[in-house]
Amino acid sequence: MPPSDRPSSGHAVDRLQGSAAVERLHEAHDRILAQLSRVIVGQHQVVEELLISLFSRGHCLLEGVPGLAKTLLVSTLARSLDLSFSRIQFTPDLMPADITGTDILEEDKTSGARQVRFLEGPLFANVVLADEINRTPPKTQAALLEAMQERQVSVGRVRHRLVDPFFVLATQNPIEQEGTYPLPEAQQDRFMFKVFVRYPTFDEEFEIARRTTGAASEETQPVLSAEDIVSLQRSVREVPVSDHLVRYALTLVRQTRSGEKGVPDFVSDQLAWGAGPRAVQFLVVGAKARALLQGRSHVTVEDIQALAAPVLRHRIVVGFAADSEGVTPDAIIRRIIENTPAREDELTRDPRFQTIFAS
Repeated sequence: MPPSDRPSSGHAVDRLQGSAAVERLHEAHDRILAQLSRVIVGQHQVVEELLISLFSRGHCLLEGVPGLAKTLLVSTLARSLDLSFSRIQFTPDLMPADITGTDILEEDKTSGARQVRFLEGPLFANVVLADEINRTPPKTQAALLEAMQERQVSVGRVRHRLVDPFFVLATQNPIEQEGTYPLPEAQQDRFMFKVFVRYPTFDEEFEIARRTTGAASEETQPVLSAEDIVSLQRSVREVPVSDHLVRYALTLVRQTRSGEKGVPDFVSDQLAWGAGPRAVQFLVVGAKARALLQGRSHVTVEDIQALAAPVLRHRIVVGFAADSEGVTPDAIIRRIIENTPAREDELTRDPRFQTIFAS
């Protein structure tokens, strides 16, 4: 091979490092699933989306009726990852200091000297379960969302860094809205995914009943440390993605913006508000994580399509008329995907999408 055609040593090292990252994350994925399956029955899609969010440095909003083991799932995930876990039960009287922490005046019994010491709140954990986040007032919700975004809390004039990795999973109950404080769409945008936790199948519920009514219990073993997870999160960011896939993700998001150029008529008729730029960021980085978890070093269109619903469903607002007819965000997202060519040549040559690219 001529010298000019040989791969440089730097490129060879990059490929070796990329291959190692794929193997590490794919192996970690299988080991985590094996541990979770010892306690959790079913909910495979929920688990996959939680792992994608975790390794993408995102946060998740889980929605489901009571009794679907959301708390058990999150605590088991924390144990399988050897991470500290904290559960916060949100109530109407919960104050911001109850979750962030507060300064206390402490006296040294030997010397009698007094000093101010910061007492950490439950947010200072690797995995935080914010249970029924829509039951606490907006000021406490805002304290949590600020911590999610900034990865720090401010008490007085002092900023306290949160531990790394930091992963928030907030739950909300969709069947009881009286006396609640629904998260505004602008604040839901802080969550990478909105994940629906659905009822188990017959066979899964049969296995749940068999396991939980017996004397035997399964214990999970930690398979990854906090340092391992931080390293794998960096590996996700290093996965290359083609311009076409970024353009495809951007096209999906821009088609949710009612009234913009190139937007389909059904979107303008059914959506009152569309997704912002953060949706594109989460689509791309989530697709990278999904590829690595499945043992691939390259991102595909299918990765983008698979994550479109959890990324977009809480970022778009269905209009009143469409909502009264039972039109859901997921149905609109599916229709947008069906009307968007996946092939690069078809996408770039279509006059409607050329209008979107030029806007």
